[in-house]
Amino acid sequence: MISILFSGNSKVFDGVLTCMLSIFKRTDTKEPFHFYIYTMEITRVKPEYTPISPEMIAFLDGVAKTYNEKNAVTAVDVTEIYEREFAHCPNEDAYCSPYTLLRLFADLVPGMPDKLLYLDVDILFNRDIRLLYEIDVSEVEYAAARDHYGKYLINPHYINAGVLLFNLKKMKETGILAKARRLIQTKKLVFADQSALIRSTASKKLLPQKFNDQKFLHKSTVVRHFSKRLFYLPYPHTANVKQWDVSKIHRIFHYYVFDDILYDYIYLKKKFEAEKEEC
Repeated sequence: MISILFSGNSKVFDGVLTCMLSIFKRTDTKEPFHFYIYTMEITRVKPEYTPISPEMIAFLDGVAKTYNEKNAVTAVDVTEIYEREFAHCPNEDAYCSPYTLLRLFADLVPGMPDKLLYLDVDILFNRDIRLLYEIDVSEVEYAAARDHYGKYLINPHYINAGVLLFNLKKMKETGILAKARRLIQTKKLVFADQSALIRSTASKKLLPQKFNDQKFLHKSTVVRHFSKRLFYLPYPHTANVKQWDVSKIHRIFHYYVFDDILYDYIYLKKKFEAEKEEC
């Protein structure tokens, strides 16, 4: 079983769907996938902070099962854990949203596998996921690639937490996630969960940039991460182009290698919306 973790609210549907499709279309394996999505209801912070819906989960699960009937998509409601651990903490207005903090609960959710790949939802796989998932992390807490900008501006070994291969068994032994949660509870951090995780790390494996390419797409790229990036033309500016904005993927990045994934996404998104209207 290949175990993958996402986190987010009702707005992550497009990201999860496109990322799942990229995994299925770029990986040739009979091994089943189990996708976990940590979610919560926290409308006291913002009205739109609602959990991913059962209808979305059922649709995603159905899509996954068309590739392998043993595949599964499971929503895990961590509202109670969040309110106990992070309610009104200094990082509740995190740079993205409180949902970025949910990956720090992996050791508190019962039944999670010892090896777990956490992914941000703005990710597409360009090559077989097993190139990443089968990396040996038995002697470290996790594996991650350097942050494209952070490795220049902050520290040569500064990692990006959008792709994290967890050795959850070892993480429970070292208490890294408990340490990170204490930092979230007590200190205002620039990058919230990412900063807390980095400060709490005892051991990690640094991966080549191809496992989390945040700026370029090469033939060797395994993971293309569509995070905010800097553009120099026609003038220096930042833009946050996501993979589900297909026209911008074509117009700005001139990427067509993902068209088989994105055209299936367009069809499936319309199918989901049509089924929702019928209900």
